[in-house]
Amino acid sequence: MHFMCEASLKLEIQFEKRGGLIPVVVQDVETLQVLMLGYANKEALDETISTGKATFWSTSRNELWTKGKTSGDVLSIKEILVDCDQDALVYKVVRQGGTCHTKNKDNETRVSCFYRKIDEQLQNLEFIPGAE
Repeated sequence: MHFMCEASLKLEIQFEKRGGLIPVVVQDVETLQVLMLGYANKEALDETISTGKATFWSTSRNELWTKGKTSGDVLSIKEILVDCDQDALVYKVVRQGGTCHTKNKDNETRVSCFYRKIDEQLQNLEFIPGAE
């Protein structure tokens, strides 16, 4: 199917392009920090829209997953951005708790899953300051 969605205001998310899943970048609405990357199918997006809570398709468990349902670390949706091809989303959220499933040196849930960077020698990873 070929059409010009770049200028269209009709919501036509292109789930079929990637086998039913689209990438979802999660961003803190206030700090603009990237918190995580997840995937959504139509069911996950519908659940996100209806509940106002970030919901994804878990590629490891092959099931719907609403962030915070078991951990309490909820991501409340403030805005959903759709890219020009309607095949990727940004969930702008308010965090209630951490985001990542990993913990820092103080045994606290990390704010972001992006807590490391490639070092200057481009050989290894190093912690982003404050994310140890």
